[in-house]
Amino acid sequence: MNEAEELKQKYKREIEERLSVSSEDLLPIRTREFVQFSEELKPREVIFYERMCNSFEKVIKFSPSPKAREKILDAINTAHLGITPEGVYTFSYLFPLLLLFISLLLLGVLPYIVSGSPSLFFLGLSMLVSLVLIIPLQKYPSYTATAWRLKSANQMVLCIFYIVTYMRQSSNIERAIEFASNHLDPPLSLDLRKILWNVENGKYDTINDALDEYLKSWKKYSDEFIDAIHLIQSSLLEGDEGRRLALLDKSLDVILEGTYEKMLHYAQNLKNPITTLHMLGVILPVMGLVILPLAVSFLEGMSWYHLAVFYNLILPVVVFFLSKSILSSRPSGYGDADISETVKGLRKYAGFSFFGFRFSPLFCAIFLFSLFIFLGIFPVLSFWLGVDDVCWSFDNGITFCSDVSEKSCKMIYCAWKYVLVQDKFSEPIVDPRSPDVVAKMNQGMVVVGPFGFLASLLSVFVPVAFGLALGYYFRLNSKSVIKVREETKKMEKEFSTALFQLGNRLGDGLPVEIAIPKVAEIMSGTVSGSFFSQVNSNMQKLGMGIVPAIFDRRQGAINYFPSKIIESSMKVLVESVKKGPLVAAQAVNNIARYIKEIHRVNERLKDLLSDIISSMKQQISFLAPVISGVVVGITSLITYIFGRLKSMMIGFQSDDVSGFADMFGVGVPTYYFQIVVGVYVVEIVYILSVMANSIENGQDGLGERDLLGRNLVRSTILYSVITFLVMIVFQVMAGEIINRSGVI
Repeated sequence: MNEAEELKQKYKREIEERLSVSSEDLLPIRTREFVQFSEELKPREVIFYERMCNSFEKVIKFSPSPKAREKILDAINTAHLGITPEGVYTFSYLFPLLLLFISLLLLGVLPYIVSGSPSLFFLGLSMLVSLVLIIPLQKYPSYTATAWRLKSANQMVLCIFYIVTYMRQSSNIERAIEFASNHLDPPLSLDLRKILWNVENGKYDTINDALDEYLKSWKKYSDEFIDAIHLIQSSLLEGDEGRRLALLDKSLDVILEGTYEKMLHYAQNLKNPITTLHMLGVILPVMGLVILPLAVSFLEGMSWYHLAVFYNLILPVVVFFLSKSILSSRPSGYGDADISETVKGLRKYAGFSFFGFRFSPLFCAIFLFSLFIFLGIFPVLSFWLGVDDVCWSFDNGITFCSDVSEKSCKMIYCAWKYVLVQDKFSEPIVDPRSPDVVAKMNQGMVVVGPFGFLASLLSVFVPVAFGLALGYYFRLNSKSVIKVREETKKMEKEFSTALFQLGNRLGDGLPVEIAIPKVAEIMSGTVSGSFFSQVNSNMQKLGMGIVPAIFDRRQGAINYFPSKIIESSMKVLVESVKKGPLVAAQAVNNIARYIKEIHRVNERLKDLLSDIISSMKQQISFLAPVISGVVVGITSLITYIFGRLKSMMIGFQSDDVSGFADMFGVGVPTYYFQIVVGVYVVEIVYILSVMANSIENGQDGLGERDLLGRNLVRSTILYSVITFLVMIVFQVMAGEIINRSGVI
């Protein structure tokens, strides 16, 4: 051990003794710029999690086992979290205990003091949730690290492309990594900047040592990325220019082929998990919905909120974590960049215009939600507002109407009809606010409902409120930006051809100022031609040089085509032009070849995933909403028939027949049942849309928002229309059956 290392170990021991901590627990030294950059990158929920872990750790410390501590520490370092393993364990235990104490107080002790009957169902549910919450809170750093790796892995091909592109002109790996970090999006750009910072602050002596240490974190996840970096490092040792360039070309080929092979195996192994997810998230729940009306009618004590807890809370959470586990095994691939921040000027066009006034997406979402949710919950509000006495039923089964004709009243069949319940007995009531009803309610009876047909139809507006509000919010937020990206993707697809044309002109010895107008003329009518025409216009009309004509913040052509590949290609062109037209021609031709290869591999990957993606899109857009809508219609039919049978049996004088009616419970009103199913459809469409986008494009925020906007609107409208029509058809059928049987 040399003197420097001995001195380092001496002061490390001294720091550990004075601070009473291990050197492993000390947070790494970071610049203010690095901390600010990482804070801006982290989502709000991650920052909240960090604060909670650090706050709970100050109260008391729970230490994990050495093996668990090593895993958590690895996840923390990968995701650049500002917490410790002890903080994670402390928060994961103390926070659920705090929730458990609060739930016991609010759902157990307080209701017992007030009414003497605590809510056992919700108390047990809160206790179960509090205990189960320990696991995801402990696993949250692993989930964050997995998301970080997934997003970083989608940028690896571009990372190698940028490094190789720069090093073909200048064999300087430090500058090449800096070039790549400036053109990549987070989080991989943050990793590259951290590598450079580790060398600058002396943590590692050379850039190769810092790279080797960083690559250890990818040893289990991306061998092709490690091999590509090692080939790039090997090119630094080659004295022969031809062999050096061959190693650089080989590095890009290695990561492209490795990406394709891993995605091939992923696509082959993805069918069984997707089938499981489809059965668990769509088929089995819908099959359960078919038999639920029968089960609820014969089971005492089951209410609509029991169904809501299972279908709208437990089941979506299970499907969500199952989808997360499927995505965690996705290999490094490709992904579209989120250009929302690049084209901030387009954000002002987001929203909806009406008579010259522009409303923000958030305002539109709140307006749609408020409008439809009011229509949806109006049958419940009507009970308290006093507008539900349009018609009422007496025990003899004869229906009277006050404000509408008898025919119309029979059609709506007591739209706001409620039922009084005591033990196993139920009967139709007159006005829910009449003195007789109030007296019975004081004797222990409760009012449930609404059971009316019109109320069931209005309940469709509740899932419409959630689906359309979310859908239009995402759609309006991404509509203006997604058009720019689609144009940019068209340009990237044909940009290799334009670069070949530019390389040929530069190879003829023409300066770049003359070569660009010729390429613009040849490529006229294309997106690439428009780009070079804009560059030429800036040079001729505004007198700009080649650099400001492309990169000027106000007039630069790159502002109208926000693509990282195009931007980096133009920067390489500008740098290589300084060495002469022939060097620039070679550089441009190499970039064109690389872009063509990346596009070819991406298309092959999309072909591999096409069957799976099309199957998921079919579930989202057709199967889930259609099947659920039909099930709700069947439920309305069964509920209506069971209700009429019970009323019929209660009206008989025979004790045997009337006693047989006690077998039937009140059941879940179609009003609440439809709301539970409709909200579940919105949730499952949301989860499957996020998953489909992640499988196809990786971590693509802009594409995810656009897909959510389209799927939520379409699926919600389809489900609502089918549910509305099927309930009407089945109600007419039930009415005909009842009328032919002679039952009024």
